[in-house]
Amino acid sequence: MNKNLFTYKKSGVDINAADKFVKFISLLSSNKKGKKKFSKIGGFGSISDIPKQIKQPKIVACTDGVGTKIEIANTLNKFDTIGIDLVAMSVNDLIVQGAKPLLFLDYISINKIDIIKLKSIIKGIIIGCKQSDCELVGGETAEMPGTYEKGKFDIAGFAVGVVDQKKILNKKKIKLNDLILAIPSNGLHSNGYSLIRYLLRKKKIKIQKSKFLKKELLRPTKIYTKEVLKLIDKDLINGCANITGGGLSDNIKRVIPENLNAEIDLSKIRSLEIFSWLKKNGISNNEMLKTFNCGVGFCLIVSPKKIKKIDKYFKKRFRPYIIGRIVKGSTKVSLNGEINWI
Repeated sequence: MNKNLFTYKKSGVDINAADKFVKFISLLSSNKKGKKKFSKIGGFGSISDIPKQIKQPKIVACTDGVGTKIEIANTLNKFDTIGIDLVAMSVNDLIVQGAKPLLFLDYISINKIDIIKLKSIIKGIIIGCKQSDCELVGGETAEMPGTYEKGKFDIAGFAVGVVDQKKILNKKKIKLNDLILAIPSNGLHSNGYSLIRYLLRKKKIKIQKSKFLKKELLRPTKIYTKEVLKLIDKDLINGCANITGGGLSDNIKRVIPENLNAEIDLSKIRSLEIFSWLKKNGISNNEMLKTFNCGVGFCLIVSPKKIKKIDKYFKKRFRPYIIGRIVKGSTKVSLNGEINWI
């Protein structure tokens, strides 16, 4: 009997290809002098210190993916931005609690190791970690023949942060007459792509033929960590919300205390061209608001006395602006008026 009849490689798993990818990550995470920028990669696990300046540290953890935005990346054969999205989706949730991101891990499952594709993804993850001042400490790449169709894959991210107990943002800090500020989004971020793909399929729109759609559908999610953490450090905000799936209403209500209501004037929202495009192509107002951020990537809840101190922490494009106020009520969120689509 041939001893080489059954091998892992013949089953569809190439350990040598996986090893080459791990070596690539190790090289990518080193500077010109060979010193690792992300020094904890390579072991069975990673050990990290909690910053000494935090007197009463509390750990905050998040996990997320990028959903079917992956399928747009597959269609366009472009994978250099979804790694940024992966980091953004978790770290933007961490800062809602007031936590500083400390470390990030990724999980990539794929039908067959594709070094070019994986290199592009990991480069994006490293960019996202740099943008959020977070350390990539490890991950897992699983080759899973028979589970995914040819060329298909999925990615997931895991972030851990730390916050001093005294600086945790909770509902108790939000007060009557606080203002609600919108920080502009960078576009679609990573939500609503199943609806977008359904629209494209039904209307037989080829994104490969549209410069606008090719750019907008893979525009990476804006990471808000550096700006928001500065505001938290200066005690300038009472609460915040990351506007992801569920839109403004579902996400803001998660941070509003009982007996108070976030009253939002939709006419104040500065939308973006991609949302207007979706609206014009048949998505209703209600569906837009339930599915997309509509131009608002992140919300801040701020005392009126502190609002003038906030602008300097943001670049002009992402400066927050008022879209509502905290009032008495029990519905938690009320949306009034209509968005002025571009």
